[in-house]
Amino acid sequence: MQQRVYNFSAGPAVLPEEVIKEAQENLFVLPGVGMSILEISHRSKTFDKIINETRADLKSLLSINDNYDILFLQGGASLQFSMVPLNLMPPKNKADYIITGSWSKKALKEAKRVCAINIVATTESENFSRIPKQEELKLDPDASYVHFTSNNTIYGTEWHKEPETGNVPLVCDASSDILSKKIDANKYGVIYAGAQKNMGPAGTTVVIIRKDLLERCSDSLHSMLNYKIHSENGSLYNTPSAFGIYIIGLVSKWLIKNGGLDTMYKVNKEKADILYKCFDGSNEFFKGHAVPDSRSIMNVTFRLPSEELEKKLIAETTAAGFDGLKGHRSVGGLRASIYNAFPKKGVVELVDFLKTFQSKNS
Repeated sequence: MQQRVYNFSAGPAVLPEEVIKEAQENLFVLPGVGMSILEISHRSKTFDKIINETRADLKSLLSINDNYDILFLQGGASLQFSMVPLNLMPPKNKADYIITGSWSKKALKEAKRVCAINIVATTESENFSRIPKQEELKLDPDASYVHFTSNNTIYGTEWHKEPETGNVPLVCDASSDILSKKIDANKYGVIYAGAQKNMGPAGTTVVIIRKDLLERCSDSLHSMLNYKIHSENGSLYNTPSAFGIYIIGLVSKWLIKNGGLDTMYKVNKEKADILYKCFDGSNEFFKGHAVPDSRSIMNVTFRLPSEELEKKLIAETTAAGFDGLKGHRSVGGLRASIYNAFPKKGVVELVDFLKTFQSKNS
């Protein structure tokens, strides 16, 4: 197959074509180096330049000040479910968790292995169709931190404003909406994200951590689980995912070149609005899972009147070149993941296809 399909997968997900082409062009030999990015030493001057530029570009995009360090780790967000409590619980050994979907539940499960957990709020009884309101949060002012998941890929909900937590550090799993919009990163204690949804390929995890929190990291922790050791070694304590960091660097430069995160948010909002307008005007033939004020602009989840129609639509869209629309196995239905690199043209063409499908099957 020579023609690229429209990739609606939730992750690993679509990357900018420009980035893929540049990586392809330079994969065999990096300009002026004589080796592939897959071969160079992580201790080389070439890789020093790559990782330092990537860190600097991410700081620029997110307007992060010098009170923060950016770490490039491995193990995905799933490892961070453990690293966060292991590093940040002391000295109070208790934390607040906001539960808005499957990933925050998994984070909670791992944190419970470490210390006492307070569930601040949960919308599980509503099938995670919305984000809790600020007044619903039962926060503990003495907690070590407050953890939340900013975007929920499975249920299609997203925080449009981070929770207010006073003086308690805010910790965010931003795996599926990082770099999709401008946030006040300096409100956070820690932001972590697997790269494979909006930044790069699977295998690299970005952790943005406020430097004063590194003092909580106990020397008794195993070295590979200790943020402080990774920070002191510039994310080079062990061999990093060089290729993943290289791609994150290319994606960061692509974002800067195309106007930064304010421009990216405008485009992302337009794409999501096209889909939601289609659903809202379909007389509930297409019904979004999330309530309107909690809708994600990254992962649009929806159902049809019957599972038979859903299976038929998935088969027909796949055959037509729209890949990855099947919903997560835990909830069913359909899901269109429209991350930064997903083209607006693909959303428009999908909506045309959906409208035709409805006219033939309603």
